[in-house]
Amino acid sequence: MYDHCEDYSVVKMCEVLGVSKSGYYKWLCRKEADLTERERYREEIKQKISQSFHESFGTYGSPRVHADLIDWGYTVCQKTVARMMNEMGLRATLTEKIIITTDSNHDLPIYPNLLNQNFTVDAPNKAWVTDITYIWTIEGWLYLASVIDLFSRKMVGWSMAPNMKKELPLAALKMAIATRQPGEGLIHHSDRGSQYCSHGYMEVLKERKMEVSMSRIGNPYDNACIESFHATLKKELVYRVRFEKRAEAMRAINYYISNRYNEKRRHSTLGYYSPNHFERHYQNSILKKTS
Repeated sequence: MYDHCEDYSVVKMCEVLGVSKSGYYKWLCRKEADLTERERYREEIKQKISQSFHESFGTYGSPRVHADLIDWGYTVCQKTVARMMNEMGLRATLTEKIIITTDSNHDLPIYPNLLNQNFTVDAPNKAWVTDITYIWTIEGWLYLASVIDLFSRKMVGWSMAPNMKKELPLAALKMAIATRQPGEGLIHHSDRGSQYCSHGYMEVLKERKMEVSMSRIGNPYDNACIESFHATLKKELVYRVRFEKRAEAMRAINYYISNRYNEKRRHSTLGYYSPNHFERHYQNSILKKTS
C-alpha cells in the first residue's frame, strides 16, 4: 500500500517510465526553476482560466472568463484568454434552440405591446418580463414561471408546478411584488397566453397599477430576454442533469437562480456583472449622489 499522502498517479507514472519518485521530483523542481517569470505568470493565468471555466460548469466563453481574471487582479487581454482556452481545449457549451409554447387560443382580453422590444431601462422596477417554460423529469413535466427585471436581468419572482394553470405565473408575480414592492406604472410584459390574460392575474396587475404589455402573435423577439434566460437555465443546468423527481429539479433550479444566476453569473448586457452585483453598484451610485 502507498502512503495516503503520496500521489498515486505519480507513483504509477514513475513505474511505467522506470524512474524513481525522487528523480521525478528533482526534475520537476528543475523544470519549475528554469521557467522565466513570464512563463510562470502564463501558467498561473492558465490555471485561473481553468478555474473560471469549470466553476461555470463549462458554460463560460472567453469574455466571461476574462472578466473573472480581471476581477481576480490579473492583467491579460481577452484575445489572449481566447487563445489560451483554445490551446487548453476549453469551449463553452452551445446554446440549445429555444422552443416556444403559448396557448393564445382564448377569448380573454389582450393588450398592446407597450414594451416594443425596448429592453433597456435606467432603473429597477420600471419593466418586468415574464414567461413559462418546461423541464422534463422522469416523474413528468415540471413547469417554471419566471419574472425578470429588465434593468438588471435579475430573476425577481419564480414559481414551479406540475401544470401550467393560472396559479403558476400568479405565484411568481406575487413573489416578485413581495420582494420588490414596485411603484405605480411598472410595465409588465408577457405573451398572450391564457394564464396571463386570466381575470385573476389581471386583477393583481390592476391592483398594483401596472401597465400591461403583451407580445405579438408568433414573434419571439418581443420577449427575447426571458426566452434567453430560459435557454441559459436549460443549457447550464437542465440539459446537464437527469432529474428523477420534480422535487429534485425544483431544488436544483431554486439553487441555480438564487446562488448562480442572480449572484454570480456574468451577463454580457450588464458589462459582465452579475444581476445582484449590477444592482448593488447602482444602489451605491445613488447613495454617493445623495450623500
